[in-house]
Amino acid sequence: MKISTKGRYGLTIMMELANRFGEGPVSLRSIAQRHDLSEHYLEQLVAPLRNAGLVKSIRGAYGGYVLAKQPEEISAGDIIRVLEGPISPVEFAEEEDPAKRYLWLRIRDSISAVLDSTSLQDLISYKDEGHSDGYMFYI
Repeated sequence: MKISTKGRYGLTIMMELANRFGEGPVSLRSIAQRHDLSEHYLEQLVAPLRNAGLVKSIRGAYGGYVLAKQPEEISAGDIIRVLEGPISPVEFAEEEDPAKRYLWLRIRDSISAVLDSTSLQDLISYKDEGHSDGYMFYI
């Protein structure tokens, strides 16, 4: 499964709202400018998040968006499912070999477990303390 820009930018929106939770509404324009993204595209992404009850819109001159729940109550899985649909590495066919089907189900369940156990609060408070998968090469 590959997460598209819908999922990635949607997570960006939600992390920005989580970072400013309790400070009032955040405009999509400010998020777009901060991350060099299209405001129009972010508007398309925030609509399903609002419809799913993850964000609330505030109208007016100082309006914008706020999280509908506490950052620790919203998981990455909630966001990805709204924007990307069901989590599945492959399409399951009825005639699929049972061993391969078992593998695909385990992969799906593992991805779901990670996404569902990672809250917005976890993401905004994450500190990279040597957990990077990057490699250091010396010449």
